[in-house]
Amino acid sequence: MKKKLRSILNDQATKKGRRFDLFIQAMILISLLAYAIETLPNLSPATIKVLHFIEIVCLVIFTIEYILRIIVAKKPWKYIFSFYGIIDLLAILPFYFQGSLDLRSVRAFRIFRVFRAFKLIRYNKALNRIHVAASLVKEEIVLFFIVSSIFMYISSAGIYFFEHEAQPEVFTSIFHSAWWSVVTLTTVGYGDAYPVTVGGKIFTFFILLIGVGIVTIPAGLVASALHKAREIEDDKKK
Repeated sequence: MKKKLRSILNDQATKKGRRFDLFIQAMILISLLAYAIETLPNLSPATIKVLHFIEIVCLVIFTIEYILRIIVAKKPWKYIFSFYGIIDLLAILPFYFQGSLDLRSVRAFRIFRVFRAFKLIRYNKALNRIHVAASLVKEEIVLFFIVSSIFMYISSAGIYFFEHEAQPEVFTSIFHSAWWSVVTLTTVGYGDAYPVTVGGKIFTFFILLIGVGIVTIPAGLVASALHKAREIEDDKKK
């Protein structure tokens, strides 16, 4: 019985496994849709009641699935503390917290219901390619973040030097200037903090040029790595 359950739960190559896979994905999508509808204002009591019923049904199904996965796992503790095991637990745990304790602050953890979406990753073959791609560019990404952190500090210190006297309430310190550095280097530019001095504007111009590279470099690295990962996958198939 345990072997049959393991086949249904973990092997999407079988007919029953595929059906169970589709069923769980459908329940995840229904749960996410119900959660989104629940956030709408002025819902009728009948609608709230239906949404609550859907939540209970999904909770029961996800709880049963979680328990079954522990039962059929060859190493239960390894599954419980694995990435997917934690995601599965987070998909149901907030509701039990809410039901047992009427602590309004704890209700904020209901946002973890969104993590149910991540369970879709288990059934996506692209995850393997992402894993391979991450291993291929791991050193480059680490180096990129180190260099980006250095540039962020330099830009924070630079804009503080140019703008502190003109805008002491905005660029109070290097730490306060770090927000401007982040939105400028990422080319977001919210406009809540901007230079007014000539030196600050010239400095910002060069930081924006650097920011373009900071945005495009990781995208190029990831795209190249994913292409290489797909080639590796194709070679294994051959």
